[in-house]
Amino acid sequence: MIDTKQVSQYLEEAGIPQRETVIEQLDRFAALLVQRNKAVNLTAITDPEGIAVKHLIDSLMVFKYAHFPQGAKVIDVGCGAGFPSMPMLIAKNDLQMTFLDSTGKKLAFIEDCLETLGLEATVLHARAEEQARKNVSRETFDFAVARAVANLRSLCELTLPFVKPGGCFLALKGKEGKEEWKQAQNAIAQLGGKTQELFAYTLPDASERTMILIKKISQTPTKYPRASTAIMKKPL
Repeated sequence: MIDTKQVSQYLEEAGIPQRETVIEQLDRFAALLVQRNKAVNLTAITDPEGIAVKHLIDSLMVFKYAHFPQGAKVIDVGCGAGFPSMPMLIAKNDLQMTFLDSTGKKLAFIEDCLETLGLEATVLHARAEEQARKNVSRETFDFAVARAVANLRSLCELTLPFVKPGGCFLALKGKEGKEEWKQAQNAIAQLGGKTQELFAYTLPDASERTMILIKKISQTPTKYPRASTAIMKKPL
């Protein structure tokens, strides 16, 4: 399916560790994605190179810029078809991963992938702004990750309430990420966060990407997150 040598070589050059079975499982996941996409709209990217670069490699870049301790508790907010969370879990299967999305068909795909690949994780069918208000989820995660779900101002309100103080939110963005980050300073501060670092990098196909690491330094005020309409209409 994918060019396994290309993926392996790029991960090696990026300094991302690889277990023996990782590339094989990434290839199986890519094949499952293409197969299911024929029946359910999961991704617009279906060519092998596009999946390898724009989905798999891009997702795994989190390991270049952030350290995930053994057994770290991670939530992917708006996981969709499993990016970046599924490649992350394949590469580091000790993570306590939670897949969160409001679309049941996409989560059904995630569950099938977990079973096929022999991986364990939690799958939550819920809206982020509602789940983040529940004690079982609020400020219980070491990391939250999200890729291109919404503008960073809104995305911070949907994700930071899940992260416990001392934890971190990683936002995977395109080249617009730096500008969004500038506009999100007020939101980050109000939600108990502080920007740790911002990285700009280029994928093998020359796509410009930005990864924003936001440290959770204090508890998120209980009034956040607001209802989805308020978040989108009047972002912080």
